[in-house]
Amino acid sequence: MQSKPKLVFDGPKTARWRVALAHGAGAPMDTPFMNAIALGLAERRFRVARFEFPYMAERRQSGKRRPPDREPVLRETWLTGVEILGGDGLVIGGKSMGGRIASLVADEAAVAGLVCLGYPFHPVGKPSQLRIEHLQTIKTPTLILQGERDPFGTGDEVSNYRLSPAVHIKWLADGDHSFKPRKKSGVSEEQNLETAIDAINSFLVHLGTGGKR
Repeated sequence: MQSKPKLVFDGPKTARWRVALAHGAGAPMDTPFMNAIALGLAERRFRVARFEFPYMAERRQSGKRRPPDREPVLRETWLTGVEILGGDGLVIGGKSMGGRIASLVADEAAVAGLVCLGYPFHPVGKPSQLRIEHLQTIKTPTLILQGERDPFGTGDEVSNYRLSPAVHIKWLADGDHSFKPRKKSGVSEEQNLETAIDAINSFLVHLGTGGKR
């Protein structure tokens, strides 16, 4: 039987909204990117929970790198996390793979919302291998934050996808998969992260008014 994921919290316990975030495929839950998002939301008076999938938790203990768990394990971990936190007032999501797996269970888990931080619409260099079938029918209110230059799905590519009306995409200026822009863009990484946090804040506020934009 799979063990329960260990949750790490930021932000006030009495917050109206709780945001659970999972990491991407290759890095843990406490990268500078994940820290910036979690602490930025906590400063805006949201309760943020982070956790690691079994393979990443094992890597933290052993120091040995290993590939991500199989999708059923990743999905089960997310569902267990939702069960621990309770679905009422809960928004789930995360970085890249963490957000993608959250998107696969969001409707089933009956959570209030979904936030994806750099969605992997397709593998790098393989734009025909789309991972959007469930996003065409998803009912959970969804915010996808995506860098304009993200190799997992650029602005030009994603504009051609037919996604559910529940999905809203916020583009980060000249950003890569972690929202980092090029120097020549005139936009800083810090500005893009702040824009992303502000967008999540607005998304949660709209959820609180019935999800209307």
